[in-house]
Amino acid sequence: MFGTYFRVGFYGSKFGDLDEQEFVYKEPAITKLPEISHRLEGFYGQCFGEDSVEVIKDSAPVDKRKLDPNKAYIQITFVEPYFDEYEMKDRVTYFEKNFNLCRFMYTTPFTMDGRPRGELSEQYKRNTILTTMHAFPYIKTRINIIQKEEFILTPIEVAIEDMRKKTQELTAATNQEPPDAKMLQMVLQGSVGATVNQVRNPNKPDDDFLHTFLLVIFFALISCTGRSTSSQTHLTFCSQALLSARCMKTLFKRGSVMKAGQQNFCGTL
Repeated sequence: MFGTYFRVGFYGSKFGDLDEQEFVYKEPAITKLPEISHRLEGFYGQCFGEDSVEVIKDSAPVDKRKLDPNKAYIQITFVEPYFDEYEMKDRVTYFEKNFNLCRFMYTTPFTMDGRPRGELSEQYKRNTILTTMHAFPYIKTRINIIQKEEFILTPIEVAIEDMRKKTQELTAATNQEPPDAKMLQMVLQGSVGATVNQVRNPNKPDDDFLHTFLLVIFFALISCTGRSTSSQTHLTFCSQALLSARCMKTLFKRGSVMKAGQQNFCGTL
């Protein structure tokens, strides 16, 4: 009943009435992006010829002026159900979070010079919210998109969102009963290890996590001069929650369930 969702856009005169139409596809829950890409490319390849169909690999806005008029293009993007904060209060159970879905979101990272990714102070993010004509589950597995909203996040807002998501992951991992050692390890590596590896100075191997973590936060703040003080304060609170509460709680719990031979990992973190 529940599934995985993808935004599919069609571009090119070969598609006829489908040209520039966008849909949300519902696929089985275990479907991965390469699977649906391969299936749609194969299907339309049989219709128009294999050499005439091309899958657009990114989720950036499509500029039709740059497309070959003799080809059919398909853009496929993984999307997630989107809820406003007030909706989340009424969608508590797994069923409620997967029923009556008509809004979806996907994220596109970008920089002002055209690159998808850059330094912390250059990293912007475009959140795109899609509204479908009908709600899933539906009698059809694809529904037309009738509305699209875009919100641009500045570098400091990107940092706030990333901190909030990581804190939520840590909360879920530490509250799981019984504790899952592998899940705790993966979450910690993504929260602590990744941050250290991204900014650690190879000439100073003794830098500890606290030092490098604070460098990340400090760099995010000073690199966004001119942004609102409230955003800086919000980022500070998010970083404190991630560092002082969740990371330490997860570390202690990870230490309590670690097996022989894993002490070095916990010691490193």
